[in-house]
Amino acid sequence: MFLWEFLIVCGIIFLITEIFVPGMFFLNFALASFICAPISVFVKSNFALVVIFFILSFVSFIFLRPILIRRFNKNTETGLNSKYIGQTAKAETDINSDSGTISIYGERWDARSDNGEVISAGENVEIVRNESIIMYVIKKV
Repeated sequence: MFLWEFLIVCGIIFLITEIFVPGMFFLNFALASFICAPISVFVKSNFALVVIFFILSFVSFIFLRPILIRRFNKNTETGLNSKYIGQTAKAETDINSDSGTISIYGERWDARSDNGEVISAGENVEIVRNESIIMYVIKKV
């Protein structure tokens, strides 16, 4: 078996491994294997090929992996954060740092002023964070 064939087989094995072990880690090795395969036809030194393989793997890990992770992991937030944080709600009662309620999506939630400002009933507020079932809000500008 020629070295380039071995590198292609290794690349395929890395791709299969990436399917079963998510995280875009083995994809870097697969890419380096596929790039090293045609280079191995011209470079006869095994040591040089190993160095090229590790350099390509490292460069791919540093530059390509973050791009792919951002591309495929668009929204990782779940639960309250993805549905409520950053949304506009209406103050049902006066809201201060100790008490208050808001309504959003037809639901009523306990609310507190995040910056200590008193918010009057009927004003629009923005939800900035939550702790358990209490939403912390600021006055919507």
